[in-house]
Order: sequence, then C-alpha cells, then structure tokens
Amino acid sequence: MDLKMSDIAKIAGVSKASVSFALNGKPGVSEETRKKIFKVIKDQGYEPLRKHKRGGVRKLASISLIIIRDRTGMMNRNYASLPFFDALVSKLTQNVGGFGGQVQIVQLDINHLHDNLSKNKSLLQSKASIVLATDLNKNQVELLNKNLKNVIFIDNYFENVNADFISIDNFQGAYQAGKYILEKGYRKIGYVASNHIISNFLQRRSGFRRALKEEKIDIPPEYVYSLNPTELMGELPQFLQLGKNFPEALFCEDDYMALRLLKELTQRGIKIPKDIAIMGFDDIFEDTMVTPELTTIHVPITQIVSQAINQLQSKVADRNWLPQKCFISTRLIKRKSL
Repeated sequence: MDLKMSDIAKIAGVSKASVSFALNGKPGVSEETRKKIFKVIKDQGYEPLRKHKRGGVRKLASISLIIIRDRTGMMNRNYASLPFFDALVSKLTQNVGGFGGQVQIVQLDINHLHDNLSKNKSLLQSKASIVLATDLNKNQVELLNKNLKNVIFIDNYFENVNADFISIDNFQGAYQAGKYILEKGYRKIGYVASNHIISNFLQRRSGFRRALKEEKIDIPPEYVYSLNPTELMGELPQFLQLGKNFPEALFCEDDYMALRLLKELTQRGIKIPKDIAIMGFDDIFEDTMVTPELTTIHVPITQIVSQAINQLQSKVADRNWLPQKCFISTRLIKRKSL
C-alpha cells in the first residue's frame, strides 16, 4: 500500500505532526504514541519517500529520471552526448546526491511505451519520477502520467493535459531573440528550422515571428531553411549550395544548427557577422569554442532541475496536490556572431 504521512496519522489516530516527530526521532510525542505509529508503519509496509537531512528538512530519497528514446527524434541513440542531457543529469545528481539521495536513470522506447511501463520492474517500484519529455506528444504524456506515481514532465508542455510540467519559456526566448536582431538593425532575416517537429521548436517559431510581425516584417519563403537539430554535418540549406542571395541575419532554432552554419560559412570565406550574422538558442558549451563566439539564448538548466525537485517534493508530500505548469524564462547572451 502506497502510504503518506497523512494516511499513517489517520490509521494511528494521531496528528501528522506526531508522525513527523516519530519518523525524525524528535521529542514531542509520547513513547506509547511512537510505538503506535511504528506499528502502523510495520503493518502497512510503509517506506519513506523522503529522506532526513541535517536541520530536520526531509528530502526525496530517490528519483527516477526517465529518458524516452526516439531513434528519429532529439532523444535518439546519441542522446547522452546532447549538452542539455549531460547538464541535466549532472545537476540532478549533484542536487539529489547532496542530501544522500540517488538518481536512477530508466530508458524507455517511445514506440513501445505501454509494454515498457508494464514490464520495467524498477520503474513500477519507483515512487517519484522526472520524465525528460522532449520528443513526447500529448497522448504519450497522458499515458505516462496515468501509469507513473508522482511524475513531473520537463522540457515540454501541453496546456490541455492535466499534469505537472516544467519547461523553459520557448516563446519568450525566441521573441527576445527576434527583438534583439531587429534592434541590431537587420531587416533581411532568415530562419533555420528543425526538420524534426517538437513542441519546443513550434513555440520558438511562434515567438520569433511575433517579434518580427510587431515591426511589420515577414520572413520570405526563400529565407526559411531546414536542418537536422542534432547533427553538425549533413546537407546544407539551398542558399549555401547556390552561394548567393544571403539574408543579413539568421536565427537558428538551436545552437547545433547555428554552429554548423557558422563553421561552413567561415570555411567558404564568408565573414561573420559582417557578411551574415548568426544567432542560436540553448547556450551550449561549444558556443564559446568557435570564432566568432555565438550569440544565443541561455537555457537555465540548474534552475529547471531545482524547480523540478522542489515541485516533485511538494507533490509527494501533499496528497491533495493539483498539477502545476511552470515556465522558466531564458536570457539573451550577446557575443560576436551577431
């Protein structure tokens, strides 16, 4: 039986405060009451979802980080090399491990979610989960939300799904990027879109176009290009193949595409930003390893992780918790490529 402190208190006929005192070994509860509480715990097979920390604060003892692999999506077989994933795991492990907790990484196949959920024993036993939902659609999120206990979805958002989400504000970030490009005086603006459609990129497109629309500027069809969002090599946009009709500035939906173009243009003797300016989105480490360094939008991964843990802890502690959707803003990083 999956009990919470409020359930133990009800069965034992005591207050939640008394249960908390007993679990933490604090004074304020009689020995008789303490024995009654621990008898309920033993009889019901209760396992604490949270772990004691110095100072009396109780933290989550373990968290399952669920990765949904999609061989055609962002989270493909090379997902572990993605900067966002690497930073996410590092910050999550550091945060949870800081109070003695553990992070369990569970991989699921996006094409076999239902079977994976029913057969994965470690996942079925997990009491609290964070799902990296980058590639998921609405139906997949609803399936996971229905079958997992105390789950938070990060890096995605669906306004018509009743679940806990934490995502960066992709619309705000791309809107900010559009405004900055206009502020720099550019009017012939190109857009480099991902050839893999996910919610994050759609929100970025909407925000960027809103910024330009407010200044009555449209992006002509010939200035809209498509690239793979996770590769640094491959087929190039048509304007590079033809070597003519350049826009003045390019906004790329992620930094991988921006770095790929910056490298290719530089090798062809095209000066950046003099001949064409480039801007990305994500602020990955490699942005500062190129010349010129890449102007981009910073994604606050540390804050995302902190919010996810705090929100998950509150969800575990409160049986009346209502799903919460949280947007975290981005920040403009001004460098030399634009």
